[in-house]
Amino acid sequence: MNTYIILRRNHWPSLDDVQQAGERSVEAEKEMADTVSWIRSYVMAEPSGRLGTICVYEADSEEAVREHADCADLPVDEVIRVADVVVIRPDPTRDE
Repeated sequence: MNTYIILRRNHWPSLDDVQQAGERSVEAEKEMADTVSWIRSYVMAEPSGRLGTICVYEADSEEAVREHADCADLPVDEVIRVADVVVIRPDPTRDE
């Protein structure tokens, strides 16, 4: 499997909408577990006031990533295959 970044820009008006999209993604992944695995997402505060996401997936192919998005009714602006990963320190945790 390869690692992919999926850009979704300016698609959601609220965090509740992003949460609903995540729930659809989890359901679609259950049907495609052999070809796609959602790793994590970062929610972006867009200049427009809407929200976008940067999502990290492992998948057999770009086509599998796009098929997953179709099954979950998720937008896809761009799919980028990751060439390598450089970790300086782990992602910061949110204070709840």
